[in-house]
Amino acid sequence: MGMKEKLHQLKLKYQGKKMAPAFNALHTFLYTPNETTHSGAHVRGADDLKRTMNTVILALVPCLLFGMFNAGYQHYSAINGFPESFSLFDHFLTWDNFLVGITTVLPLVIVSYGIGLGIEFLFAVIKGHEVEEGYLVTGMLVPLIVPVDTPLWMLAIAVAFGVVIGKEVFGGTGMNILNPALTIRAFLFFAYPTWMSGDKVWVHGAVERAGTADAISGETVLGSLAQGSDYSYSLADMFYGFIPGSVGETSTLLIILGGLFLVFSKIASWRIMVSAVVGALAMGLIFNGIVDAGWLPEYSKFYTLMSFPYWQHLLVGGLAFGIVFMATDPVTGSQTNKGKWYYGFFIGFLSVMIRVFNPGYPEGVFLAILLMNVFAPTIDHYVVRGNIKKRLKRFKTATIYPNASDEVDSLKTETA
Repeated sequence: MGMKEKLHQLKLKYQGKKMAPAFNALHTFLYTPNETTHSGAHVRGADDLKRTMNTVILALVPCLLFGMFNAGYQHYSAINGFPESFSLFDHFLTWDNFLVGITTVLPLVIVSYGIGLGIEFLFAVIKGHEVEEGYLVTGMLVPLIVPVDTPLWMLAIAVAFGVVIGKEVFGGTGMNILNPALTIRAFLFFAYPTWMSGDKVWVHGAVERAGTADAISGETVLGSLAQGSDYSYSLADMFYGFIPGSVGETSTLLIILGGLFLVFSKIASWRIMVSAVVGALAMGLIFNGIVDAGWLPEYSKFYTLMSFPYWQHLLVGGLAFGIVFMATDPVTGSQTNKGKWYYGFFIGFLSVMIRVFNPGYPEGVFLAILLMNVFAPTIDHYVVRGNIKKRLKRFKTATIYPNASDEVDSLKTETA
């Protein structure tokens, strides 16, 4: 008897009992259910929830692998200095870099999935319903949006808070009003701010070496701009992702490829992505215009970030990652096509605004998305309301012609 048959027997044995949801979830997660329909006409769709979640995870895997190599690259570059003539295979795709990455990033993934899925199973058993696959994507997103040296106990507390308060209290997958991964990130930011910002948290080992003769640091591009200092990274470094930052947010190239994969697989909305990019560029252009007009003195603490080229905002920080993988969440985002344009535009617009005016933590994408999650139902409400008014107005001004049958009946009446 194979593993699938054994799990199926356990599923039947515990059917109707307290632990039934746990065995059902394990069996469904690993294998296609054995149940088949016996009568009637049935239409089977391939795009079920599990397949949708797996598609998003596939889009995230390149960012995860790149983040592992980048964790080691930033660690050794902070110790030995950045190579003068960079070689992808000699300096980045090395076993030493990957070893550092897998020993630091993989535990984050394990804790994220272990705590999150454990709570999902617990709530399923308590409530007596099926375990939902919604956390499969959240569990992958969380390790990618935190610093590489985030303590595991801290991440566990944040995941527990995000799953319980951010999702389960609203009814589970499909009922939450806030993105669970960003809820976890917001909890970490407000509960443990020193571990989420600064020049020590983005490079592995920098926190442990702080205050010693071997101290290292790795300030992000946004962190350097917020302090009014220069950064030594080229545009190529920022685009390909060879810069410090959260585990999976640095490579704009891989994020774009992941976004295209989600769009062509019809998982994510291209309207939200395009409008968010337009909103970010618009806010960046406004800030650049203020600086070019001479309305802001050079000694202002906002000068460096406001003078940062508007289009380069998309290459640094978590803006691109947030637009592609967070803002397009079908549960917490806007549902109407027209509403998606407004929703995405304000996410990009507010992300750059918060990024500039929040020098303590020069990144605003997760706050902007959470804020727009709250306003998404309101946006959809007014879009639908406006559409109804437009249709009513068109109906009132329309000219109604009688049907041919009505004309024949009237002629018969007149000639009778």
